[in-house]
Amino acid sequence: MLCLAVLSGCASHGVSDRASVPEASMPASGGLHFRPQDKAQWEAVSLPGKLRTAFKLEKHGHRHALQAHAQSSASLMRQRVNVAPEKLGRLQFEWQVDNLMPGADMAESGRGDSPVRLILAFDGDRSRFSAKNAMLSDLTEALTGEPLPYATLMYVWSNHHPIDSVIVNPRTDRVRKMVVESGGARLKQWLLYQRDVKADFEKAFGEAPGALVGVAIMTDSDNTRSNVRAWYGDIRFD
Repeated sequence: MLCLAVLSGCASHGVSDRASVPEASMPASGGLHFRPQDKAQWEAVSLPGKLRTAFKLEKHGHRHALQAHAQSSASLMRQRVNVAPEKLGRLQFEWQVDNLMPGADMAESGRGDSPVRLILAFDGDRSRFSAKNAMLSDLTEALTGEPLPYATLMYVWSNHHPIDSVIVNPRTDRVRKMVVESGGARLKQWLLYQRDVKADFEKAFGEAPGALVGVAIMTDSDNTRSNVRAWYGDIRFD
C-alpha cells in the first residue's frame, strides 16, 4: 500500500526531496525518455518507518546508471507523467543486478523484496473497486489528499517465479507484478527489456489500461533484512 500511496503523488507519510515535480506529458512527436543522468528530474521518496535505499549517479559498464544500494531499506525514485492510453506503446528499459536476496518472495507479504522494480501507475474508474480496495483508497485519500492509483503494474526480478508470470500483491489486487527475470543466471550483466505495456497490463488485470500517471524505480530489502545492489539505465516509452 505504501508504494501506491507515494505513486499517488502526495503521500503524507513519505518524505520527498523535492517540493513539487512537474508532470511530464507524452510529446506530440511521441516518446518519453528517462535517463539516469537526468537525476535531478527524479523525486526521491522515503517510506514511513523504512531506511532509505541509497541512489547515486555513476558510470557503470561504460554507461550512465543510477546505482541503488539497499541495506535493509526501501525507497523509490519517482516521476509523475500524464500519458493517454492510446499513446502507450513499447517500453524499453535496462538494469543490472549484483545479487539476489535469499528468502525473498514477492507473493508473500513478509518477504516481498525485489532487487529491482520498474513501477507504472495508471488511472481508471475507481467505482469498480472492491469494498476492500475502496476502503484502502478512501483511507489513502484521507491521509494524503489523493486516492490510490487505479492500478499499479510492476516489472520485477524474482528469485524463482517463472518469467512472464503475474504475482498479485497479497494486500491488494490493484498491484500486480510482472516477472521479467527469474533466478541468478544473468546476474552481474546489463539486461535490456522491451515490453508491450498495453498487452502486459491486459494480461495482468484483464482489462485495457487507463492513462499512465506515474513511473518509479524501487530497490528494497527491508523485509529480508538483506544487502543488495543494482543499477538502472535508460527507460524509454515509444
